[in-house]
Amino acid sequence: MINTNFYIKSKRWPRRLLKIKNISRKVIKESAKLNFNNKIDYYLNIILTNDHDMKKINLKYKNVRKSTDVLTFVSQINQKKFNKKKYCDIFFSIETIDNYSKKNKIDFYEHFTHLLVHSFLHINGYLHNNKINFQRMKKIEITILEKLGLQ
Repeated sequence: MINTNFYIKSKRWPRRLLKIKNISRKVIKESAKLNFNNKIDYYLNIILTNDHDMKKINLKYKNVRKSTDVLTFVSQINQKKFNKKKYCDIFFSIETIDNYSKKNKIDFYEHFTHLLVHSFLHINGYLHNNKINFQRMKKIEITILEKLGLQ
């Protein structure tokens, strides 16, 4: 089971929410085929925020004094009689995503999609902390993006 909630923390997100929800459904569907474990119940919170809030979160949890495009947090509960549960918070900063998209001449929603796929891989234990893990994660990321018609 994958339960998704959306929270808007910036005035620049509401006009984009319907498209973000549609993208999220598609990404979840494709990611689930490859990565989501059906013995885990997922509770995803997608928090649509801004650089100001993202900078505070990044400082508090990552000790980094700047904003970023996306931050993913996961906690897990294991119970013998029930499915494992993963509680996941994914924060997106509209300004950082928008600036990156404009600078690199990439569609905002395509970049958002890529960030969401990347976050879903992190939720399922994929890391890019060394060359081997980076290549493994990138390969799966590309596969999902291709199935979504991107890349």
